[in-house]
Amino acid sequence: MNGNLRRKWVKWSVSALLALALACLWVLLGATPAWAVMDTVNYSNANLNEVDFSGADLSAKNFISAELRNANLRNANLTNAMLTKAIMLGADLTGANLTGALVDRTFIVGADFTDAILQDATMTRTSFDDVTIAGADFTDAILDRYEQKKLCDRASGTNPTTGIATRDSLGCR
Repeated sequence: MNGNLRRKWVKWSVSALLALALACLWVLLGATPAWAVMDTVNYSNANLNEVDFSGADLSAKNFISAELRNANLRNANLTNAMLTKAIMLGADLTGANLTGALVDRTFIVGADFTDAILQDATMTRTSFDDVTIAGADFTDAILDRYEQKKLCDRASGTNPTTGIATRDSLGCR
């Protein structure tokens, strides 16, 4: 019986190893390759001073702690972009679409937001000093009250794309 038991044990071990090998082969053959995301550009901590992004599709891009001094973002698509802790001195955002963008703790001075769309953007702890906002649409944007009041002092015009008056979109009184 000792030899018979040994044969059964060897037969069971070989069967188990064969099943394990077939299971591994099945998993490996059935696996789909991980495709690299083609568009993984991350502009965080980048020096983008005077860079020309006019008309570029920058939707969902990260500009965390990026320097965008005098950057040309005219008519750029910045939908759902993250501009946290960015520096935007003299940036041209004329006609840019920042719908749903996160513009948190960003330093914006002398920028041009003429005809820009900022709907549903979160723009907290962000300073807007000496910015041009004629025709900009801030509908449902989240702004600090102090900054909202400063923007209301210079708000004018109607956005040519959305048809919303800048003063109305800011809730100016």
